[in-house]
Amino acid sequence: MKSKRIFFWLLLLSALLLSACNMPSATEPDRPADPNAVFTAAAQTASVQLTQAADSEDASTSTPTTSVFLPTVTPAPTIITITPTSDNCDKAKFITDVSIPDGTGFAPGESFTKTWRIRNDGDCTWTSDYALIFDTGEKMNGASPQLLMGSVGPGDTVDISIDLVAPNTTGNYTSNWQIRNTAGKLFAKVYVQIKVIDPTFAVTSVQNLETFYISGRGAAFTADVTVNRAGKVKYHWIVKESGQPDITTPIEEIDFASSGSKEVSALWTGCPHSGDFTASLYVDDPNHQQFGSASFKCP
Repeated sequence: MKSKRIFFWLLLLSALLLSACNMPSATEPDRPADPNAVFTAAAQTASVQLTQAADSEDASTSTPTTSVFLPTVTPAPTIITITPTSDNCDKAKFITDVSIPDGTGFAPGESFTKTWRIRNDGDCTWTSDYALIFDTGEKMNGASPQLLMGSVGPGDTVDISIDLVAPNTTGNYTSNWQIRNTAGKLFAKVYVQIKVIDPTFAVTSVQNLETFYISGRGAAFTADVTVNRAGKVKYHWIVKESGQPDITTPIEEIDFASSGSKEVSALWTGCPHSGDFTASLYVDDPNHQQFGSASFKCP
């Protein structure tokens, strides 16, 4: 059985050799092909195919060692410079009421002039093209717009006045005004608050209230009292210190032969100790109303 297998394989090998001998040559058609060359070519072909397959597999699973990787360059972001716009062009600071303190009383239809002291706290100059205009509340017959008089530079202070008329009905009234620049922007809000009272005898305003200390004598108080007709005014002074009870002076009286203003004054010698104080004028009759406030210091 073993000898039959050997014979079979020898026969098969002989057939292959004879077939190889009969194959045509690609380079020399007239010369019989060398069997060894045939086997060598076949082996080389198989080797090349295996090498190509291996190279193909390696190419699909690994990176060639000759590859050069370049870093990814991210473009630098564009920097946009934003220059903020200035909002400090037109700004104002209220300094004081030069005339007509809040709560001043007027008879119905009585005319008066309100004056505010204002400082230009902005960067721009207010020109004569700037105007005071009515905003809200009771207009009181005020002219609007009313152009400013001259220029007001940054840091300068100006008194702005407007002529008004008290309403014809008793009550409390507020009139709000603002300054308008050349671009139409509104700023510097100011207001006037008045009380329209019965046309019977009354104190209509207390202005120019001042206090100061006189060395060795005490504190002096002065104020201008205005009435709407003839009559007698009874009043006293109220002295205040933060956190302490009010101190009041005796009631005094002043006669008015007609409408108009008179100055009243008092010397207060009762400084209890050094400190900061304020003084106000209180009208006992006919108004029953407190007016103004001014500060002073006891040594």
